[in-house]
Amino acid sequence: MEKLIDQIKQGKVWPFPGGIHPPGQKQQSTTQAIVRLPLPDKLVVSLKQHIGANGKLIVEKGQQVLKGQALTKPSGNWSVPVHAPTSGLISDICPMPSAHPSALPELSVIIEPDGEDKWCELRSVSDTKALSHDELVDIIHQSGISGMGGAGFPTYVKADIRKDIEFLIVNAVECEPYITADDMLMREHADGIIAGIELMQQLLNPQLTIIGIEDNKPEAIAAMKKAAEHNDSIIVQTVPTVYPSGGEKQLIKLLTGKEVPSGSIPADIGMLVQNVGTLFAVNQAVHEGKPLIERVVTVTGNTIHKQGNVWALLGTEIKHLLDCQGFSPVPQQRVVMGGPMMGFTLPTVRIGVVKTTNCILAPDHQELAEPGEEKACIRCSACADACPASLLPQQLQWFAKSKEYDKLNEHNLFDCIECGACAYVCPSEIPLVQYYRVAKAEIKEQQAEQIKAERAKERFEARKERLEREQEERQNRHKRKPAAKSDSEKQKVADALARVKTKSDDKESKSAVAAAIARAKAKKQGAELEPDNSEIAKERAARKEQARKYKEQKALEQGEEGVDKDDKKSAVAAAIARAKAKKAAQAKEDNAEVDLAPKDDKKAAVAAAIARAKAKKAAQAAENQTEAEEDSAPVDDKKAAVAAAIARAKAKKAAQSAKNQTEAEEDGAPVDDKKAAVAAAIARAKAKKAAKEQAQSDGSSEKTNDSSDEADAKPQSDTTESREDKKKAAVAAAIARAKAKKAAKEQAQSDDYSEQINDSSDEADAKPQSDEPESSEDKKKAAVAAAIARAKAKKAAKEQAQSDNYSEQINDSSDEADAKPQSDEPESSEDKKKAAVARAIAKAKAKKLQQEGNDKS
Repeated sequence: MEKLIDQIKQGKVWPFPGGIHPPGQKQQSTTQAIVRLPLPDKLVVSLKQHIGANGKLIVEKGQQVLKGQALTKPSGNWSVPVHAPTSGLISDICPMPSAHPSALPELSVIIEPDGEDKWCELRSVSDTKALSHDELVDIIHQSGISGMGGAGFPTYVKADIRKDIEFLIVNAVECEPYITADDMLMREHADGIIAGIELMQQLLNPQLTIIGIEDNKPEAIAAMKKAAEHNDSIIVQTVPTVYPSGGEKQLIKLLTGKEVPSGSIPADIGMLVQNVGTLFAVNQAVHEGKPLIERVVTVTGNTIHKQGNVWALLGTEIKHLLDCQGFSPVPQQRVVMGGPMMGFTLPTVRIGVVKTTNCILAPDHQELAEPGEEKACIRCSACADACPASLLPQQLQWFAKSKEYDKLNEHNLFDCIECGACAYVCPSEIPLVQYYRVAKAEIKEQQAEQIKAERAKERFEARKERLEREQEERQNRHKRKPAAKSDSEKQKVADALARVKTKSDDKESKSAVAAAIARAKAKKQGAELEPDNSEIAKERAARKEQARKYKEQKALEQGEEGVDKDDKKSAVAAAIARAKAKKAAQAKEDNAEVDLAPKDDKKAAVAAAIARAKAKKAAQAAENQTEAEEDSAPVDDKKAAVAAAIARAKAKKAAQSAKNQTEAEEDGAPVDDKKAAVAAAIARAKAKKAAKEQAQSDGSSEKTNDSSDEADAKPQSDTTESREDKKKAAVAAAIARAKAKKAAKEQAQSDDYSEQINDSSDEADAKPQSDEPESSEDKKKAAVAAAIARAKAKKAAKEQAQSDNYSEQINDSSDEADAKPQSDEPESSEDKKKAAVARAIAKAKAKKLQQEGNDKS
């Protein structure tokens, strides 16, 4: 830093890129001193004269104001007030054309001067050292001072900056042609400018203050050096005459060699720049208490007879300035506010002077020629060479024309200072600066709309969140958690639940499951319940008995109609069989020839004993299997019990009806004596044949039992139909006689047997064999029946007592064949059920064959 300061004090300057050298045209306006103009007829004071928000209006129409009286007060960011330039009457407050290329109307206060030019009360400060930082900044703020070099940035913002400032740079370059306002101000009021610089030094405390002046202003340089002799921290630096050396960033580069980065401000690198006119206004505001109500304006051009600089009150119409300086317009006269490079043509001269107005140029056609027609770019790169900001003017112009705003931002459009150097050197006369100005305005408008949209979105989202939060609060308001219950309250609730469930269990007949649940819950709650298994057993037995009775009654009602017909048929067949058996027995006693040897009687007795033992064993196995099924399959106990009850009822009913019918048929049996005699003769003949072949008879007897087991699985297919009918008849007669005698002799056995027959009959009815085979199965059954018949006939012929036992053996063996348990007895309840059904079906088929044999006989 010390080295840099030494270089600056030695007068070193650092050139910036680009720049041009247009004709100065400054001598016309520097030949005479700054003059004061007479009061105009009216003053149009615009409320918008700076960058930032407008002030709030504090006067009204028809109000009398004094010179220096505030018309507005600051409101919002970067807002400074405006003051009355002279005393007078506020004739109107309305929109008027603004000092802008568009001349859009801005709210303005129209004052008619009263000619007295009477000041309001002024508050001057003699000892500025006694002022605090904030007090000094407030004076600058309330005085309405803003940048007078062209941008119009509020001065109090720069004065109140909180960053460390190394260099305070005073812009006294005034590089643009025709403009000499700052030059003449420095010549005539150098002391006031230096006083303003010292006030800024008090606020910013910089290490060094540098006043940059172009070398084409020797009088101003001399005046400023003389005024700053007493202050060693102020250096007056002469810079080459190059346009636009008066640009803020370009001047920093010239005087310090530092560059301001793109998108940054000078304060970011420890620099602060102020215009000489602004510093003079600061001096007047603090030391004299005068607000900013006037400024020096250069009025020049070939159409002006008295070219020079004037003190113009803010709000003075441009027409008044021109008229006072001897304006002689030419056809299609143009009046430019500002210089020829950065100024703009006014649409009307009824626009008032503002704080940034430094020049009014009224040239003729030779002095400032009309721009020609825009031609195509020849890509000469002259614009790029002249750009002091090192931009690409040609590329920016293409993007501006196509409205590619994103690319304009990428190419640093806002670094352009609108100096006009590119347009000045363009051989195609392309108004490049105008494209840039329009593009900047559109981009700013777009950004403003985007900011509004984002703010609106934020407000919408905030409102949505607030509504959702309120709704959730309303919902949660009704969902508050209940207070925690004490242990005693919990115990009371548990006891109440137990009582309710106990009552419910009583209504449901105190089922075992419900009782177990109740005991478990009661035990969990601390209660001690003694188990009562006897009561549970009684209840279970009572429920089973009740269910058994209910199902028995229901089954009787449902199966009574279907069983009646079968019971009647069975009873009739049994009665006929008994009658025939009696006749055959009577005829046999009269005509029988006993040819059997004692050896055959012993074998027959042994076979009968074996048959009875097997029958008893089969009956015992059937009872055991029934009990096992009842124990292993509790689910089917009720069904089995009901079926047994139904079977017993049907058997008793069939036995009673058979007994009655037998007694009735015995009275009328003589009609069938001949048939019985024939059947008995046939039986005796067959018995003799069977007696001759004892070995075959024994094998036939064993084969009879085996064939009765295999009758359902391996049908005999080699017998003819004629032989089949004969065998069926014989077998049927023998079976009928044996069963009739057995039913008459032993009532208990008849009841049990009838019960089994009825059980099987019921099951056969419940599961009828609709597709019973008529060929092979019938033949097999006929062969089995024939063998049984031969055995029975043989035994009946030998002796009456043994005949009864033998018939019992045949019946028992027949029953055994149907009910004999399999050696590979299934273990599951389902297999046992299937076996029981199969036995019942076999019994039903045997019964059917018996009936057919009786009918044929």
